[in-house]
Amino acid sequence: MTLSDASAVIDAAVPIDPLLTHDDRAQLLRYMAMMRSAEERALSLYKQGNVPGSFYDGRGQEAISVGAAFALAPRDRLCILHRDLGAHFVRGVTPDRYLANYMGRTGGVTGGKDGNMHFGDRELGCVGMVSMLPDMALVANGMALAMRMRGEDRVAMTFFGEGSTANGQWHEAMNFAGIQRLPVVFLLENNRFAYSTPNELEFAADPLGRAEGYGMPGVEVDGNDVEAVFGAAHAAVERAREGGGPTLIECQTMRMHGHGAHDDMSYVPAEMLAEWEARDPIERYAQRLSAEPGFAAEEVEGIREEVRAYVAECAERALASPMPDPALAEEGLFADRWEPLGDGAAPWSGWVVPTADPKVDPALARRAA
Repeated sequence: MTLSDASAVIDAAVPIDPLLTHDDRAQLLRYMAMMRSAEERALSLYKQGNVPGSFYDGRGQEAISVGAAFALAPRDRLCILHRDLGAHFVRGVTPDRYLANYMGRTGGVTGGKDGNMHFGDRELGCVGMVSMLPDMALVANGMALAMRMRGEDRVAMTFFGEGSTANGQWHEAMNFAGIQRLPVVFLLENNRFAYSTPNELEFAADPLGRAEGYGMPGVEVDGNDVEAVFGAAHAAVERAREGGGPTLIECQTMRMHGHGAHDDMSYVPAEMLAEWEARDPIERYAQRLSAEPGFAAEEVEGIREEVRAYVAECAERALASPMPDPALAEEGLFADRWEPLGDGAAPWSGWVVPTADPKVDPALARRAA
């Protein structure tokens, strides 16, 4: 494995997206910093013995989940995986609920039913993940099919790593989405390793090249540039919303920590880690904002300090959350009635449309404007 073959660095300059306001760009930095700070605190809690089992994070991949989720409307739906915490935060999950979930506390998203990353807040339009990957791509297809059958102006989105593309479920999901022209966006996070297997031993041809065979466009993007990810996701989301069908977006990035906290990453060349560390998505974006008119270095650092303080407060709330009552272990195992998924937060300014009618979908209001 050579450095250049394994890295697939994309260094194309991305101009300021006219769809993003000053506040939007501050929000992108805020959510990425929140993901980084929350996962660093969770890792500390794991090392202190407060987290049962193992721990999984997405260090170095913050730009993907934040940038992609930022393009979604409130009524769009997501299947979020274990390295995509930023998408949970964009949709409205708070760090205290995330941390409490890893510790198996009642304040967690699952209410103490799971002490790990298997969670999704149904009230925010997010389906809880399973470890069998990429099975959530099939779930996203199901939601997208329902949306299309109802004639709704909505989109489904899901994430998966490049290792998932070796599974038959991935082929079935791509094939079905292409045939049915479903309103779904697939985010492929190529983080160079499927656990310890490098790209060149995972596939003979990059998965992006297969998109055409499934009848959908394939788009390659710098997964360490949050505005580049947002731009690609926004275009794919609007294409899907307008009836154009699915899109496969491959985000080139790097998994900067092991597969889990138990993995020492001894199989990764030190030079490769150094190369990608220099392309850290948060540091690069902070430097970019500080160097551009309209942003002062003090504002950028203020955002990061504010996030660190907020996450620290959230950690205290999570630690204060009690363990669940064992008598409630069987509660909620089976559904006794149907309830629709709720809507998630949509902080992008493009979805903030003033309207006197709370029943009006902001997406429809924006499109009608």
